[in-house]
Amino acid sequence: MLKGRSFPGKVLLTRRSEPLSPPEYSPRFENDHDEYEQNEGLQEGKGQASGNTTDNISAKKSNPPSTSSTNSLPDAQGLVSGARATDSTRMAKFTNELSRPAVILDKLRELSWSGVPPYMRPNVWRLLLGYAPPNADRREGVLTRKRLEYVECVSQYYDIPDTERSDEEINMLRQIAVDCPRTVPDVTFFQHPQIQKSLERILYTWAIRHPASGYVQGINDLLTPFLVVFLSEHLEGNMDTWSMEKLSPQDVSNIEADCYWCLSKFLDGMQDHYTFAQPGIQRLIFRLKELVHRIDEPVSKHIEEQGLDFLQFAFRWFNCLLIREIPFHLVTRLWDTYLAEGDYLPDFLVYISASFLLTWSDKLKKLDFQEMVMFLQHLPTRNWAHHELEMVLSRAYMWHTMFKSSPSHLVS
Repeated sequence: MLKGRSFPGKVLLTRRSEPLSPPEYSPRFENDHDEYEQNEGLQEGKGQASGNTTDNISAKKSNPPSTSSTNSLPDAQGLVSGARATDSTRMAKFTNELSRPAVILDKLRELSWSGVPPYMRPNVWRLLLGYAPPNADRREGVLTRKRLEYVECVSQYYDIPDTERSDEEINMLRQIAVDCPRTVPDVTFFQHPQIQKSLERILYTWAIRHPASGYVQGINDLLTPFLVVFLSEHLEGNMDTWSMEKLSPQDVSNIEADCYWCLSKFLDGMQDHYTFAQPGIQRLIFRLKELVHRIDEPVSKHIEEQGLDFLQFAFRWFNCLLIREIPFHLVTRLWDTYLAEGDYLPDFLVYISASFLLTWSDKLKKLDFQEMVMFLQHLPTRNWAHHELEMVLSRAYMWHTMFKSSPSHLVS
């Protein structure tokens, strides 16, 4: 993943009793310059550029999220320095950046941190991940070549009889086939046979191409935001009304290729989260425990006194990046911030998770061990809207700003 660092300059801090107004995010970056990696061929070989590609986006519009909540925060003065930009202003800024001959990725990250207009997400995500090059005149050719390379990978690794697979590969394919129906089970669209097949094809091809980790349960969840975003280029309206029959075989192939390469780019920055024993996730859990202790010592002590290990609930959070903890319609908004963070995401995930957990600070202090386990396994986020998610991100940034200059509490 390309390097990036986002800093929302105006973050709302309020006392619990005060109503919240939408903060104006104004991210800025610290001396990070993004370069597109030109040598992106597969490790085993290079594909030949051919065929047609399109970067056209469907003309769908939706209102960006508002931000309001009554969640408790550390005692601090309220800071509001202006209303958030209007819908048209935000879209104009994105349009201006995307229409440049060479996109300035720092500026694109600044805008993306606080949310990307849905109909612009496919192009923005490709750029943020370094899958599509910033130079507009090279973009179509690169995407055509990478999509063809994916087709060749599928032909080489997936579209073969089991007699040509090792026992380990057969077992891995079976595990993927078992996990695909469990992927976002509450969203009916993901149970469509063609979607299930696409999930299986992408995950197996990715796993074969990344033998250091292979397939690990949870990676199937990480694929879903990309699948929804890239499908939205071709299917209009609400996801509940989408019909796969409207897609041509070439559309499906291009969507799968974009998902494959973006998943690969995304996981490049957190490879040790999915290698043996998942040491990257273990490290983040330790840091989360230390951070929660520093931010909210009473909750930290209560969790410890009740004998609840952070591993019992936070492992799934980091393994699936909170996809299973919030309504799916909020996931792509959360991932706008993830992708804007770039290589700094693993560090910022600790702060997001602390903010997420401490949303229920008062509630947790009243629960015993068994009650906490049940509560954290079934968090009351079903009715969350964008403003609850924005509050989690706002607190996470605030705490990161407070503690980044004194990182001893996060030393592993």
